[in-house]
Amino acid sequence: MLDLLQAVPREDFVPPQYAGLAFADIEIPIGEGQSMLSPKLEGRILQALEVRSTDKVLEIGTGSGYLTALLAKSAREVVSVELSPSLSKLAGERLAKSGICNVTLEVGNAAEGWTAQAPYDVIVFTGSLPVSPESVKQSLTIGGRMFVVSGDAPAMQATMIRRIGEDSFKHDVIFETCIPPLNNAPQPERFQF
Repeated sequence: MLDLLQAVPREDFVPPQYAGLAFADIEIPIGEGQSMLSPKLEGRILQALEVRSTDKVLEIGTGSGYLTALLAKSAREVVSVELSPSLSKLAGERLAKSGICNVTLEVGNAAEGWTAQAPYDVIVFTGSLPVSPESVKQSLTIGGRMFVVSGDAPAMQATMIRRIGEDSFKHDVIFETCIPPLNNAPQPERFQF
């Protein structure tokens, strides 16, 4: 894991004015109201996913491209979908500068999944969702893993979902955290008086 973090300089993926804070345990703003996940959380996500060199990964929320780069260094292929065209373009430039070429960047709303290149061995959401995305699980291969943070602030649950059969999934809450919501996340119906 440490080798992976050393192989991809985080400072190359943060806005220049924050380069000195690249490894501070904070969410660094990247523009358009978005921020990078903290380095500690990125490490925990990678550790939980156990990405293998044969895996095809779907990342929902490209952001700065840093987690994308870490996933790409571990996986066979990464499909990363970003809602913001300008963030996707910037991430693409950073990935190219880092020599990472096994990533397909897409622009669109993947809050409810991205079936175009499914199935995937790994799916990771980089923003929180109010509820766990049931339909997205169907894009996992048997044995596939999905990382998602769901719930409402201040107590959200980081959950690992494993597909163990055609219609069987195992959900494990691995830690509690609080991260910004994914833009365009589907909202649950709320009770109204």
